[in-house]
Amino acid sequence: MTDRNARIVAAARGWIGTPYRHQAATKGAGTDCLGLLRGVWREVLGTEPEHPPAYSMDWSEPSRCEVLWAAAERHLVPKPLDREAPGDVLLFRMRDGSVAKHLGIAARIGAEASFIHAYSGHAVVESPLSAPWRRRIVARFSFPQEVL
Repeated sequence: MTDRNARIVAAARGWIGTPYRHQAATKGAGTDCLGLLRGVWREVLGTEPEHPPAYSMDWSEPSRCEVLWAAAERHLVPKPLDREAPGDVLLFRMRDGSVAKHLGIAARIGAEASFIHAYSGHAVVESPLSAPWRRRIVARFSFPQEVL
């Protein structure tokens, strides 16, 4: 694991226990999955590249727009799904046929693979990247080396 990836994972682990709060992004007070990613960005890279507009929990599911995926492509570096590394940003489709609307940060890879995420009804947790979670991954990204 590179030093930079270790810093990303350490920053994400620092959010563990932060309560789930839709549209929030404050360590210790409340966050959702996007807020966790935004908070780690601030800790590792500095100023966020954009502030998201208000969004619903369904992430544009009725309109079928991949809003979260499009934002990830604007600011993160796409990776092949099989090029796993700690610190990767994982984008999940929670149900077949739905829009991708959940994010996590890979913490460990291999047999003990895990990821850190803010999950509705829970706090920020580190979860095993089990087969049911792995099947839901639709995209993998890395943080940019520097903010433009």
